[in-house]
Amino acid sequence: MRASVIFLPGIILPADLAFAVLREELPAWVDPVVKDLEIYAHGEPPADYGLDLEIEGVLRAADEARFERFHLMGYSGGGAVAFAFTAAHPERIESLALLEPAWLGNDDMGPGELRTRAELDEAAKLPPDARLAEFTRIQLAPGVEPPPRPDGPAPEWMRTRPAGIAAIMRAFARTHVDVDVLRAIDVPVYYALGGRSNADFFGEMAERCRSIFSDFTLEVFPERHHFDPPHRIEPERLVSALEALWERASRAR
Repeated sequence: MRASVIFLPGIILPADLAFAVLREELPAWVDPVVKDLEIYAHGEPPADYGLDLEIEGVLRAADEARFERFHLMGYSGGGAVAFAFTAAHPERIESLALLEPAWLGNDDMGPGELRTRAELDEAAKLPPDARLAEFTRIQLAPGVEPPPRPDGPAPEWMRTRPAGIAAIMRAFARTHVDVDVLRAIDVPVYYALGGRSNADFFGEMAERCRSIFSDFTLEVFPERHHFDPPHRIEPERLVSALEALWERASRAR
């Protein structure tokens, strides 16, 4: 068996850094493409940035890799892109893995998700340094300490991240996903949830995801949260779950 897989990172770390540890655990039969988000392709986010740019980028990466159909995994902002891409091009998807996606469309959000979304929208209006700190705090469970800042000067790529957060939040607000398309597809979907993340946000999204996809698996990582995710901290366990997902998809062909 061969598995063609595209991995999408969140809005902060570049893809090579985000998935470096995970790639070491992938079996030899996986053909991985680790793809950066298009939002940073030219430095600062473009003024007219939207998720259509990300969808086109995934499609281009798949075509360049000669992936006719492929497995798609996205974390946080990359999870939102993966969800939108699946609705736009369901014929290309063999399986979908979502690691605490930052957004799952604007329909049927629960009260906790609506409240958290409003808090994130307000955080996106703050000055850059305060924006990152508040963005982090909101996505953690109450009482969970945010990760400490790394020692030394920030890498150059961090300069674009506050603007990237604000741009992707604006894109979420104006993007429509046809959920009926997603309800009609028959592909296995996996959702990883951290036990120390904001349950009102990511937990409610998990249940909304369950209501959309007929073949849905939720896995909880009790010690993880949004900023120490399983693909960086528990890659062996995550890869084992992904292998099961990809093998199940292969058997269903």
